[in-house]
Amino acid sequence: MKFVARARFIRFSPNKMRPLVNTLRGKSAKYAVDLLTTHAVLKSVPIRKMIKSAVDNAKSLHNISDDALFVKTIQVDRGPIINYFKPGAMGRSNPYRKRLCHMSVTLESREV
Repeated sequence: MKFVARARFIRFSPNKMRPLVNTLRGKSAKYAVDLLTTHAVLKSVPIRKMIKSAVDNAKSLHNISDDALFVKTIQVDRGPIINYFKPGAMGRSNPYRKRLCHMSVTLESREV
């Protein structure tokens, strides 16, 4: 059984989120949530919330515990880019680009 959760318009660059997400692929859902809870980086919060949401979907829909779930797929895609300008030296304007990302996770139950 597959359980999906998505998080959109996250205000972190996808290039900075991918290394953290790649470490969770294939791990159990409980281990992933525990690891992200103790991780001292701010970008781990939306990933933890997304995995917790998928675990809660599994509990409410099919009464499956988080011990029986593992992260089958987790991916970070590019979202929109917010372009804005700030004043620079000698009256110029400096362009800034704030990158956003979309994330999705698929949990699957281990059949014993």
